[in-house]
Amino acid sequence: MRAAARQAGSAPVVAALFDLWQKTLPRVSGKSKLAEALRYATTRRAIFERFLADGRIELDSNIVERAIRPQTITRKNSLFAGSDGGGRTWATIATLLQTCKMNDVDPVAWLTLTLQRIANRWPSSDIDALMPWNYRA
Repeated sequence: MRAAARQAGSAPVVAALFDLWQKTLPRVSGKSKLAEALRYATTRRAIFERFLADGRIELDSNIVERAIRPQTITRKNSLFAGSDGGGRTWATIATLLQTCKMNDVDPVAWLTLTLQRIANRWPSSDIDALMPWNYRA
């Protein structure tokens, strides 16, 4: 249904847009940023037009941007940790805690078990087993 609506409404607009870009490209300086952008877009037409045939494809990246926003904000806030080392440590821990949330893992339970395992001499060769996506309560 979504693909049919896109074929009816968006396909003519997309075709007109690419026609405009093709006509505009020879009229602008070849080294300009506009020419660079037009060449980039026109050489990727098939990729751009995929959304017309596949209704599952989203037109923007808002879903992904909303999903990663907490991690990026936390990392940015870690710049004010007092030192470079402290900031890196804060960013690393905050990223791991956000990864827990993204994997439906209780961050406190994961961190508690992980710290217990490290204190009990968890083998460094099996560090991947400690990652949030491998956590089992």
